[in-house]
Amino acid sequence: MDWTALSVSLWLGAGTIAILLPFGIWFGRLLAFRTFRGKLLAEALVTVPLVLPPTVLGFYLLVTFGARSPLGEAFQALVGRSLPFSFEGLLLASAIANVPFAVQPIQRAFENIPADVRDAAACCGLTPWQRFVRIELPLAWPGVLTAAILTFAHTLGEFGVVLMVGGNLPGQTRTLSVAIYDRMQAFDDRSAGVMAATLLVIAVATLMLTTGLSRRVGVRRA
Repeated sequence: MDWTALSVSLWLGAGTIAILLPFGIWFGRLLAFRTFRGKLLAEALVTVPLVLPPTVLGFYLLVTFGARSPLGEAFQALVGRSLPFSFEGLLLASAIANVPFAVQPIQRAFENIPADVRDAAACCGLTPWQRFVRIELPLAWPGVLTAAILTFAHTLGEFGVVLMVGGNLPGQTRTLSVAIYDRMQAFDDRSAGVMAATLLVIAVATLMLTTGLSRRVGVRRA
């Protein structure tokens, strides 16, 4: 087992959740409750990372983060190193690649809140912020938790975007999925098998958690 790669993967997963959950709650709620021009385009852009090949997404992110791009130049000026092939660049790329896993479950959770519940809260004099904190968020929490679980699990298993944007720097950007690739390239089937089994266990646990949450919410609403 490559414990350093596992540590990088865990930090990457935690960082991705920290970035995406606030954004997912805000944007998922916006898509659920608001109608605006360009909404279909916004929902399509959220879904793009699901259907776009990871290498293609990684290519565009690499160009966006490059030293000649405004973002890359700003990062270089502030930090003194390039954004690609750094943990910061890898974290930002991971957040973008995981947008659908964070936004869509939260959007569906907010959409399932009955409109009369929100109307009743408004009639009781609750402000929009109070309605969000006391009514909407408690009802949508299973979707928020599902988003966090799926985002974390997908981050651990991501390969194409990670390799293209982060490279393979030990202790910095080498994740568990990249370490598996390295071990297979070195014909070390045993180590690759142990690491692959670790990711498999995480994937199965993730599916069990999300399925259990979905059933629990369904029983409550029934």
